[in-house]
Amino acid sequence: MGSKGFVRAVLVGAGVAVLALAAIYLVRQFTNPAPPPEAVNDFNPARFVAEGPPLDAPYVVTDYEVVDAMLAMAAVRPEDVVIDLGSGDGRILIAAARSHGARGLGVDIDPARITESNANARAAGVTSRVAFRRQDLFETPLAEANVLTLYLAPEINLRLRPRILAEMRPGTRVVSHDFDMGDWRPNERQMVGTASIYMWIVPANIEGRWTLSRGDRSVTLTLDQRFQDFSGTIAAGGRSTAIERGEITGDLVRFTANFGNGRRIFEGRLDGNRIVSTDPDRPWQAVRAS
Repeated sequence: MGSKGFVRAVLVGAGVAVLALAAIYLVRQFTNPAPPPEAVNDFNPARFVAEGPPLDAPYVVTDYEVVDAMLAMAAVRPEDVVIDLGSGDGRILIAAARSHGARGLGVDIDPARITESNANARAAGVTSRVAFRRQDLFETPLAEANVLTLYLAPEINLRLRPRILAEMRPGTRVVSHDFDMGDWRPNERQMVGTASIYMWIVPANIEGRWTLSRGDRSVTLTLDQRFQDFSGTIAAGGRSTAIERGEITGDLVRFTANFGNGRRIFEGRLDGNRIVSTDPDRPWQAVRAS
């Protein structure tokens, strides 16, 4: 074969090879098409999930041992009405109803906790004695309760304190898990494991001027009250003496004073605008000045 014939054969062979490769490429394109580009996923589940309500205090459960100790400290009885502010899963109120026979109301701002509490009450068989309500604890009426239970936060306790003292009846027991009431001294404190339990007994309001009478003698009694503690003076005939160790437990009043015949202890009970002696052997009374 001449040189020209050889070159022609090479070129023809190369062309056939190129055509074969092109044919293979086209076949692959049609039989295995490239996957379409991935769609951009802009789904955000947060847009479809409602945020929970803002909580006054974080939800932390109270251990059952602490629950039992709180109710025992408050001496909960069947005739008591218990209000639990920030009731969570309802365990305190359910235990008050089931173990002590009390009635009550649990309040929480979180609807999920109310649903859980109602389910727990049904399981415990106490739905006839307890109710759970979604409500702002600062708007919850307190006057009906004999016992108030709390597991909130120090600043929340302090915000509630004026309402407790103004609205709740003397003798109401207030029990708090872990947090105190600032300078309002607790009547009792107990440790359960690492938890602190505090109890206060709501004191009657006796601040002001009174006329204290014993037998045929009367004096002016002026009292300055700070929670369950009080001080004051007895004044008669231009003379004034200080009273000592003044303390109120619910509506029970106790102090030491010199009525003119030596220091003695006065014990009485508030009855409306009167304080009446609780010692039949030592009668006395005090009437609030108008």
